[in-house]
Amino acid sequence: MNRLALVAGLALALSTPAHADVDWAKGLVTARGIGLADRQAPNPAVARGPSRRKAEEAAKLALAAELPALPLAAGGTLADKLGDPAIKARIDRAVAYAISLSADPETDGSWRVTMAVPIEALRQALTGPRALADSGDAVTPVVIVEGVTATPAIGASVAGLAAPTIWVSAVPTWAKDAPRIKATASKGGVIDAKAPKAGEATLFVIVTK
Repeated sequence: MNRLALVAGLALALSTPAHADVDWAKGLVTARGIGLADRQAPNPAVARGPSRRKAEEAAKLALAAELPALPLAAGGTLADKLGDPAIKARIDRAVAYAISLSADPETDGSWRVTMAVPIEALRQALTGPRALADSGDAVTPVVIVEGVTATPAIGASVAGLAAPTIWVSAVPTWAKDAPRIKATASKGGVIDAKAPKAGEATLFVIVTK
């Protein structure tokens, strides 16, 4: 790709409204960002540092703009909770420390990046720090929950536990040997089930109908 075509392509991408994508199965909210190289830089290598930072900031801005619309299991959206200064500060921190999933340099010194905020980080931002017993967590690490009719949302409790969740249509290969439980009901962000060996450190893989 020649330099003119590359610049045109990046400019077109920048003109597209930024947005974030929610992957409930991976437990991630992702956004892409582009940082154009400084045309005054002496060479692409010099331009890459600042343009990488601009790309990451663009992705974080897209994340921050979209997170408030995410649904909460108990009703409403994340935006409804941002009036609490402590919660907002924790959400802002989650965005500031967004994970870099990919970073692709262009030949002119520009960057394309994909950043992500874990949905679990948002759940913990709502609940605050969890107290840990001196003995630590001795629980089943992963439990599959079948028969759930609820739609994906942040903060669903399972078997009376406020714990990490992902929402899938089919059990992923890495979890196929995990114990399985049946949901008996799901309403208002509460999924009823019996999970005697689970705890708040258990990851519940929720299989929706």
